[in-house]
Amino acid sequence: MVKYIFVTGGVTSSLGKGIISASLGKLLQSRGLSVTIQKFDPYINVDPGTLNPYEHGECYVTDDGAETDLDLGHYERFLGHACSQDNNVTTGKIYQTVINKERAGDYLGKTVQVVPHITDEIKKRIRALGKTGEYDVVISEIGGTVGDIESLPYLEAIRQMRLELGSGNAIIIHLTLIPYLSAAGELKTKPTQHSVKELLQTGNQPDVLVCRTEHPLTDDLRRKISLFCNVDRHSVIEAIDADTIYDVPLLMRDENLDKIVLNKLNLDASKEPNLTAWKVFLKKLKEPKQTVRIGLVGKYNKLPDAYKSINESFVHAGAANECKVEVESIHAEALEVADNIGDVLGHLDGVLVAPGFGERGIEGKINAIKYLRENKIPFFGICLGLQCAVVEFARNVLGLEDAYSTEMKSDAAHPVIDLMPDQKNIRMKGGTMRLGAYACEVREGTVANRAYQSNLVYERHRHRYELNNEYLRDFENEGLIASGVNPDSKLVEVMELTNHPFFLGTQYHPELKSTVEKPHPLFVAFVKACIDKKMRESNSKSSESVGSKISVNS
Repeated sequence: MVKYIFVTGGVTSSLGKGIISASLGKLLQSRGLSVTIQKFDPYINVDPGTLNPYEHGECYVTDDGAETDLDLGHYERFLGHACSQDNNVTTGKIYQTVINKERAGDYLGKTVQVVPHITDEIKKRIRALGKTGEYDVVISEIGGTVGDIESLPYLEAIRQMRLELGSGNAIIIHLTLIPYLSAAGELKTKPTQHSVKELLQTGNQPDVLVCRTEHPLTDDLRRKISLFCNVDRHSVIEAIDADTIYDVPLLMRDENLDKIVLNKLNLDASKEPNLTAWKVFLKKLKEPKQTVRIGLVGKYNKLPDAYKSINESFVHAGAANECKVEVESIHAEALEVADNIGDVLGHLDGVLVAPGFGERGIEGKINAIKYLRENKIPFFGICLGLQCAVVEFARNVLGLEDAYSTEMKSDAAHPVIDLMPDQKNIRMKGGTMRLGAYACEVREGTVANRAYQSNLVYERHRHRYELNNEYLRDFENEGLIASGVNPDSKLVEVMELTNHPFFLGTQYHPELKSTVEKPHPLFVAFVKACIDKKMRESNSKSSESVGSKISVNS
């Protein structure tokens, strides 16, 4: 029988339910269990696809084209297997489904209510992954904080499911906060007590408490929490602040979280977790042999979560190269004055131009790419980053002064980036882009081909605009070649510059497929190119220094 784990949160948001869920999933997986994780988001948006990244961080896209919460990125990066649209459910989706059923007459004229109709739909979504027969354990993370009005239907659904599944088949892990009051010089348990009380009022008794804390929990504090929250002493887990999110699985293992969960679910806890590959990754991450500094040019840099997958991909690729990648955020708008580009970018070992939508910051990205191209600095463009590289090349190499994307200028004389034909009559914004995994044939002998070590790959997309193939021959004649093409539509997927150390852009989002144990090959190749640039410059300076000494001595 499939076992279910529900992860709830209290006191405050952003405590790390997604990381705890992913870490527990990794530990159970390392013991030989098949695990998946799903996220329930209480907001009424149908999905995060139409949300500004400043509202909710990046929108994470799955292979099957679902626009989902960024926590699914954590799940995939930790577990190493792909999620689907069933792994992310919002209140908007729940209500949309129920209302559509009501309009179709499926409820036979009954009054439609939160209980049972909304809660039944939630339970159906919780059970969906379990019914596939692929998983031993399904972890369901409930977004928001206990006490939020929006979360109440989910907590009621959990209460019902635990009753239906029976003892030993479903448990609740409640993540809470133990704040440290510097004035008093001590940790305080009262917020956790109140959080558990809120949860109890929904009919749900937590089985495990995971306590976020800046300082270690003493035995006395654990006993106090156990007593007042009605959770056994050994199920009060310390989640102390970590240097990196990738430490958390090992910290949770040290706290025996996986053993406690297995025992409560009546599963075999005798097999020790195999975390060898994870430890090798951590060793490389924490003991780098060198450092590179890479600029991230975007327009959502005020919120790190807006580019979460890109930042994590640099962590993975850095470890693969035994190199620390220091990412420097650069606002695209700050580069719109072309005469200061060198001051902003000149010290960097490489630059990634980020994806995005809309006109703001576009000219800054184009200016940056021109500087990188002319000064042979490694460049990696993703989605809009590639499109800006195409516009820059068309203007400054092909001499097409009015080259632009029709996203920014609908009447451009040279629409080198244009809407796909099947997008031109679309008015609804949500879920209507080119989404999900598509095939890409990689040209032999190219940078992309050497990175992938393959002629056919599948990558995830999220965009409406494409390279206008009417200009492709002109680009290739000047050295900007299509090194990756979709075999069915012939749409260009990857472009790279032949006379440059590393100048490559993708229409797709490679960051969405980078994991701890399988870092994305294009990020690995880009970081390696940045290392090579730094070494060349270092060797050049050494040679100049030696030459100067010889000249002085002679």
